[in-house]
Amino acid sequence: MAWILVVVAGLLEVGWALGLKASAGFTRPLPSALTVLAMVASFYLLAQAMKVLPVGTAYAVWVGIGAIGTVLMGILIYGDSASPLRLLSLVLILAGLVGLKLAG
Repeated sequence: MAWILVVVAGLLEVGWALGLKASAGFTRPLPSALTVLAMVASFYLLAQAMKVLPVGTAYAVWVGIGAIGTVLMGILIYGDSASPLRLLSLVLILAGLVGLKLAG
């Protein structure tokens, strides 16, 4: 159950990272409110998961999901670069996360 919380928290991290852009520096009320709500929910779920999971692994997986998801959504939504080096870097992050999970 704790790993499900980390995954959902990571997905919410993607949401709030994208929300930061959509909020235009917190000048747009609805995107700003949704961004803050996603931030609070993400941190809360991560904190709950850390009650039973190793802090380093849980945090790294949360950040990794957020980073990978945000880059992929940036490519899909905002037309960010999908260069081979960027995609390889995402694969390396994913490999590191799998390694941390397997080593734990």
